[in-house]
Order: sequence, then C-alpha cells, then structure tokens
Amino acid sequence: MFGSSVHDWKELKGINTATEIFRQPELWLETLKIVEFQREKIDKFITENLIKENIRVIFTGAGTSAYIGDIVSSQLNKGKTYIFESIPSTDIVVNPETYFKKNIPTLMVSFARSGNSPESIAIYDLANKLIDDVSHVFITCNKDGKLAEIAQNKENVLLLMMPEESNDKGFAMTSSFSCMTLAALLAFNIKAFEEKKKQVMEMVEIGDDVLKNQYSKLNELIDYDFERVVYLGSGSFYGLSKESSLKLLELTRGQITSLSETILGFRHGPKSILNDKTLVFIFLSLDEYSRKYDLDLLNEIYHDLGDHKVIAISNNYLKEVEELSDHYIYLSKEKSNINDNGFAALLYALFAQVLALKVSIKTKIEPDNPSPSGLVNRVVKGVNIYEYN
Repeated sequence: MFGSSVHDWKELKGINTATEIFRQPELWLETLKIVEFQREKIDKFITENLIKENIRVIFTGAGTSAYIGDIVSSQLNKGKTYIFESIPSTDIVVNPETYFKKNIPTLMVSFARSGNSPESIAIYDLANKLIDDVSHVFITCNKDGKLAEIAQNKENVLLLMMPEESNDKGFAMTSSFSCMTLAALLAFNIKAFEEKKKQVMEMVEIGDDVLKNQYSKLNELIDYDFERVVYLGSGSFYGLSKESSLKLLELTRGQITSLSETILGFRHGPKSILNDKTLVFIFLSLDEYSRKYDLDLLNEIYHDLGDHKVIAISNNYLKEVEELSDHYIYLSKEKSNINDNGFAALLYALFAQVLALKVSIKTKIEPDNPSPSGLVNRVVKGVNIYEYN
C-alpha cells in the first residue's frame, strides 16, 4: 500500500494528492526559474515599495495560504529594519479597520491557490478602499482565477504565477503551498538571489531523496495505534506546525485529532492532549539558540510517563536528538548548507504531507476527496461578503 510509486495510490483514490506531493522538487525548480525570469521586475516593484517610510508588508491568505505568511514573515523578519506581518484574510475581512491603517503605506501580499476565494477578492477591494497608498503582490497558482484577472494592466499589482501543475487537483494544498512559499522567500530576498538559488538547488536534491527514500521512515509510525498527533515548532516552524496539523485533519476528515503549538506554548495547557495514543512531532530549528528550547521540550516529553511517541525532525544529524526521541528523522547526515528556516520548513513539510496521505488511507478516507458530502470544499463556499462603508 505504501510503495514508492505514485501509481500505487490510484486504486486508493489518492492519485492526485500523491502526485502533487511527490512532484514538488520538480516544481520547486520551475518556481525558481519563474522568479529568476522576472528578477528585475520583482526587484524594481518590491524595492520601490520598501523604500517608502513606515511601510507595512502584510502577508495574507486563508487556511494553508495564511500559514504560508506565518512561515515567510518569521524568516524575513530576521535582521530587517521593517516589519513583515502575517494576518489571515479571514481576520481582515471581518474587521478591516482593526488591521488597515489609512495613512500608512502598505504592501499586501496575497497567497491563493485558486485566486477565486471570496476573501481573496474582498481583501483587494477593502485595502484599496481603506488605505491611501497600497500596492499588491498576488502569488497564485491559477492563471484563470479572479486574482490573475484583476492583476492585468494594474501598475500597483505584481502578479507571480506559479507553475501550472501547482494548481492542485486534490482537495488539500500541497504543491501549491510549497511553491507559493518558495516564491515569496525568493522574491523578498531578490537581492540575495544567487545565494538563495544555491540553497534551493540543494533543497531540490534533498527533497528528491526524501520522497524516493527517506519517507519510508514513516511506515513504522503508521502501525502504531494512535488517535492524536501533535506538531510543535517555533518561528517559521510554528507556521509549518499549523499547516501540518491542518493537512492531517483535512485528509482524515477529522478522524485523527491534530494540534499545533509553539515550543514554549505547549506547556501552558495544550500539553493536556498527551495520552498513550499520541504522536508528537517536534520540528527542530536551524538556529542554535532557538534549538536549545526545542531540545528542552524534546527531553521533557521523551521522559514523561506514558506510551506516547515523540518524533524529532532536524536539518542535520544531531547525536543528542537521537538519544531523546523515539523516532528521529534528519534530512542530511553531512552538514547541509541550507540556513534558511523557510526552506527547511518546506522539506520538513514533505514528511507531514506523506504522513497525512498514509493516515488518510489507514482511516479509509479518499485523499483526493476526503469530504464527499461537501461539508468542506476545495474552494470555500458559503461566504457572504458584505459591503463595507
């Protein structure tokens, strides 16, 4: 059932989701080329906005697209003189005056797989209405979506179209998630593009290895009788934790309880979720200082009483981590040159995506259509957008 071929998933009605997970390294290369081809245009547009006094940069989206903003903003805020913010479109639409400031120049960066969700369009309209000086970056996977249509011939809109195949046919966002995340990390580091390009090339190589060889490390986890899965991380990895938790929840139709939390926040109540049928994933930071807190919690959970299992995921092999985890997954035995938590998050995400796919099959849910009743839809339905005066 859990072979290395994507076609093994066809009869299990998960061919689209499996294909979209396993082809991501290939699409990362395409995304890299897309950004490189538009390098001068991106540099000009973003530079002209970032030189504005007191500029706000807001990353926005709904669901998985909102978590992209969490991952990207946390990484970009390191060492910058201005602040990148991540605010879900689902929050802004309901309370626009809470988040939009009329006299503060703002660059809105919208992530959208389809570009057709009601909130995506509403954010554009509300920002134009409520902010005197606003520009937009649309990062989307659907060339026929409404955002792509809006962007045509607009001087204050930069459109970054992702590879066509990243417009996932499956229910859950997988390749769309990783391609849009990568595009944003590259676009807002465009002046360091050559350095980032080298890391992306290594990321592609490691990603290929994960999806051809390493993901089999998850098979033993599938055999456990678990009912709960917890994902923990800090900084960019907290955004990844939220996305990992959502992926499992979506693809199992809620039959497996999932939770995400920060490394330090877990002790403040959420740790109550632990029982003998819980898997706990800890995404270890690339930052040496932050990792001290990761290791403290890893040590604590590993030695807590009970039959829960703790799984650590790190970039490079660390002996102390192996001694403090029931299962240890590391991307590279040799020291990796990847020093960007955002890039590492995309590699860690591969394990979370494959796990969700496998557990979906284990719980007898169809990965490509986990909610056949229409309770939840690929493109959200039922949202009324009200005129704001």
